[in-house]
Amino acid sequence: MARYANHPLALAYIGLVLTPLFWAGNAVVARGVVDDIPPTSLAFWRWVLALLIILPFGLPGVRREWAVIRDHWHRILVLALFSVTAFNTLLYLAATTTTAINIALINSTIPIMVALLAFLLLGERTRAMQGLGIAVALAGMLLVIGQGTLGRLVGLSFSAGDLIMVTAVASWGVFSVLLRRLSVPVKSLTFLTMQIALGTAVLAPIYLVDLLFFSGGFELSGTTLPPLVYVAIFPGILAYAFWNYGVLNVGPAKSAMFMYLTPVFAAMLAWVFLGERLGWYHLAGGALILAGLYLTTRNPSIAAANKTPD
Repeated sequence: MARYANHPLALAYIGLVLTPLFWAGNAVVARGVVDDIPPTSLAFWRWVLALLIILPFGLPGVRREWAVIRDHWHRILVLALFSVTAFNTLLYLAATTTTAINIALINSTIPIMVALLAFLLLGERTRAMQGLGIAVALAGMLLVIGQGTLGRLVGLSFSAGDLIMVTAVASWGVFSVLLRRLSVPVKSLTFLTMQIALGTAVLAPIYLVDLLFFSGGFELSGTTLPPLVYVAIFPGILAYAFWNYGVLNVGPAKSAMFMYLTPVFAAMLAWVFLGERLGWYHLAGGALILAGLYLTTRNPSIAAANKTPD
C-alpha cells in the first residue's frame, strides 16, 4: 500500500473495501468461538484490549480537550451505551443461536433502521423512493429470519439469534440517530477513545455478573487469544479509522455503498471457515436487502447518518 500513500482517494477506496471485510470477520469470529468464549466475555475483553491499544494515541487528545469532555460526558455515555456496550454484546449473543451469514445480512439493514428511527424520533420525512427501499429491505430481512417459510413468520417461530440481532441493529440505529442530535465538539480520536472507555465501564458490571453467576468466563489460550486480538484491532479500531478516512475523502453517500459488501464477505468467510451453507432464502433475502439499501441511501442526508457498524 506504500505506493498509494500519495493518492488519498485510492487509499480511501482500499480502506472502504477492507472495512466491510473486517465487519464480516467479526460475525464469523463470533460464531466460530461460541463454544470457547461466552458472548459477554468476548465483548468485554474485546473493548478492554481495544482501549489498551488506542489509549496511547487518544490520551493526549483527551487531556487537551478534557474541559469539553467534562461538559458533555453524559452525551458520550449515552452514545457509548447504545454502540460499544449494547451493539457488540447483542451481536455476540446472537451468534450463539444463529449463523454468521444471518448476522451479516441482518446487520446490513442498519441504514434502513436509521432511516426509520430518524423518521420516528426526529420527524425526518421519507421520500417515496426511500419508503419503497425500506419496505423491500424489510421484506428481505423477514425472508432471511423466516428461512423462506411463511409458517415460520406467521407462527412467530424465529431463531432467537435472529431476533437478538434485529435488536442489535435497532441499538445501532438509535446510536446513529442520537449521534446527530448529541454531537460532541471534540476530535474523532478523542471521541472514540472516550466512547470505548465509557462503554467498557458500563459493560464491566454486566460482565462480572455473567462471569460469577452464569458463564464462568473462559481460559486464555492459543485458541482464544487470536480471536480476541482480531475483534479488538480490526473491526474494533481499524474499521473505524478506515471508515472515517473514507467518508472524509470519498463522502458519506458513496462510503455507505461499501456496507453492502458485508454479507458477501461474510458468506465467503463463513463458507471457508465455518462450513455454513447458503440457502436460497439467503440469496433472495440478500438481494432484496441490497436493493432496498440502494433505494434508501440514494438520499445523501440519510447515508451520512450511517456511521460504522462493527
